[in-house]
Amino acid sequence: MKERAPRNRTLVVYEDETDVLMRQTISLGAPSTPNEIEDRLIHQDLFSCIDFLPSTFIDLAIIDPPYNLNKKFGNNKFSKTSAESYEEWLESWITRLKRCLKNTASIYVCCDWQSSNSVQSVLEKHFIVRNRITWEREKGRGANANWKNCSEDIWFCTVSNEYFFDVEAVKLKRKVIAPYRHSSGEPKDWEETANGNYRLTHPSNLWTDISIPFWSMPENTDHPTQKPEKLIAKLILASSKPDDFVFDPFFGSGTTCVVAKKLNRKFSGVEQEPEYCQMAVKRLNRAESDRTIQGYHDGYFWERNSLADQKQVKDTKIEIQTIAGLFDEQYS
Repeated sequence: MKERAPRNRTLVVYEDETDVLMRQTISLGAPSTPNEIEDRLIHQDLFSCIDFLPSTFIDLAIIDPPYNLNKKFGNNKFSKTSAESYEEWLESWITRLKRCLKNTASIYVCCDWQSSNSVQSVLEKHFIVRNRITWEREKGRGANANWKNCSEDIWFCTVSNEYFFDVEAVKLKRKVIAPYRHSSGEPKDWEETANGNYRLTHPSNLWTDISIPFWSMPENTDHPTQKPEKLIAKLILASSKPDDFVFDPFFGSGTTCVVAKKLNRKFSGVEQEPEYCQMAVKRLNRAESDRTIQGYHDGYFWERNSLADQKQVKDTKIEIQTIAGLFDEQYS
């Protein structure tokens, strides 16, 4: 096990926890109902269980498949291939997953710039492509002979023209630098508070307010491509209602399922790597007592470093994490 710095809050799964955590997952060997997989994690290769998933149960699919890159995930390695072969691979599971989607369902598919064109091409065959979100992924090494790659895409699709989208739930609270006032002196389209001046703005398809999980954040894990909870929260709040069913066929460290739980949605997902399943189960268990999402407070998404009481929220999370850490150490 890696030796962590004292203030490192990356989630740790201890050896004596692994069996207990894995017993909280399930596998499918026969056709299932929505109730049988609701709020459960499926430990299985997607291709071995996809035909056993229920039909028309998904309200929102959030999909973060392996990108067309050389990448090691646990004991498995995904190898970069041609664009044509990658599209064939995407087709091989998207065509089988379609029957699980409700007619009113929304779909979000994550990708990088190199595979974005392939993802769009495949999605256009099966769904109505409505937008491409590009978000700033400010992390990673620089490049000496190229522009540093610090963005990723998310394709937004729907099955039909009948779908749910709640723009009010995902407005961004921004600081107002040069506020306009009415002739009466009252704020114009902004709010004046003791902690600063703020305006609610409609969300665009360019997101620059996302922080990548790092060692001091309780949501951080050792998964190589973990998505931030704030990122997933925007998708869930925009495109689902409480008690809707959110599904992730490549759940990795469990971010989609964890955020769905925190936001009172039903959830399920599939992951073949045991160590990632263990991370996900432990995160779900922690979500029982901690429903906070970094950057989301009082029903609003905040710009980075703009929330006056964000330190208080952070300190509360640190205190919870410290208590959990002491408990882990006592019983490890």
